[in-house]
Amino acid sequence: MPLYLEDFTPGAVFELGQIEMTRERILSFAREFDPQPFHTDEEAAKSSVYGGLIASGWHTCAAFMRLFVDGVLGRAASLGSPGVDEVRWLKPVRPGDVLRARYTVLAVEPHPRRPDRGTVRSLAELFNQDGVLVMSLRAANLFSRRP
Repeated sequence: MPLYLEDFTPGAVFELGQIEMTRERILSFAREFDPQPFHTDEEAAKSSVYGGLIASGWHTCAAFMRLFVDGVLGRAASLGSPGVDEVRWLKPVRPGDVLRARYTVLAVEPHPRRPDRGTVRSLAELFNQDGVLVMSLRAANLFSRRP
């Protein structure tokens, strides 16, 4: 049974599982989408302000999205998203880090003119294996209402 707008309540927390950020994943993503030296070149990264290879912030967002689809959207009456309000990359993500995702519902807003849908405002967070918050984002997602 899919999740509808009515199934989300402010304060609800969804633990979404985890994903390992391997060296190979970091390099592959960065070479294609964010080819800055501290993401693609281990030697250059050593002399950067990060002191070593780190994942692209966009890669961490994509990793969250994978876990969000697996944990919520894949079983929800999702209508997409009008966008992300805020993204924060708080700590570098390094090869071997295991990221754990959490999705917290902040508000549920029925659409004022379209009674068949509404918006869930949320806080998404990624924590590394030490429990350190490495990324957060605030977003809005559209969901169908229960028929």
